[in-house]
Amino acid sequence: MEISGTVAVVTGGGAGIGAAIARAIVAHGGSVVVADLNADRVAAVADSINGSASSTVAASVAGDVSDPAVIDRIIATAEEQFGPVDLYVANAGTTAGMGLDSDDAAWQTALDVNVLAHVRAARALVPGWVERGRGYFLSTASAAGLLTQIGSVTYSVSKHAAVGFAEWLSVTYGDKGIAVSCLCPMGVNTELLNAGFETDRDGASVAASAVTSAGNVLEPDDVADVVIEALGDERFLILPHPEVLKMYQHKGSDYGRWISGMQRYQRALTES
Repeated sequence: MEISGTVAVVTGGGAGIGAAIARAIVAHGGSVVVADLNADRVAAVADSINGSASSTVAASVAGDVSDPAVIDRIIATAEEQFGPVDLYVANAGTTAGMGLDSDDAAWQTALDVNVLAHVRAARALVPGWVERGRGYFLSTASAAGLLTQIGSVTYSVSKHAAVGFAEWLSVTYGDKGIAVSCLCPMGVNTELLNAGFETDRDGASVAASAVTSAGNVLEPDDVADVVIEALGDERFLILPHPEVLKMYQHKGSDYGRWISGMQRYQRALTES
């Protein structure tokens, strides 16, 4: 994909990876609508991007990006201000819930934000992209979606589902001009890690330790750089932590041994 001239949407764009990807898209010649639940932060991101540009290249929409009505408003804002959406970055995420005692409300939040927000956005955009013969959907999942997330069942399951949806979307529409990428980082220095997993909820400290001890914790701008490169190649699996591929291959080569190793890893985290 050629980023220059692209009209993009980035959800979860009020901070972290989303804000970094939005800035990177504009730096490479695109325009962007950033969306987030936090109205003040997402407006500040758009204002900051526009303040560094010679024209208006960013707009903001506040709301729950898993809500179909909000998704429609995001797409309409892009079309009114910049043109038809070329690239949709489904980046918003949540750590709602934690252990097996997570209630149905926490499960619903995790599934809505981490999975169904992607499904609903694709439902709104893909038919039009097929008519145009092009479009790009980028799903932010997690290394947890390829491996697992020690300490958080809701995060692990919903991120597995996000990977599964991205796979299905690529297989089903890849021959119709629709490119799909799935971003699966490990630790990134964001609020999702620092505030989402670093809480007093049951299992949260173990979940955070599992992420931070597995590899380097990257900065959001580092992830954005990898994303821009991968979009240029239209690469499906985007791994800012290259070691995740070896972990995933090890999991697939001997599932039982991998499970045993993860059990040992969990014990080490809980006993430390």
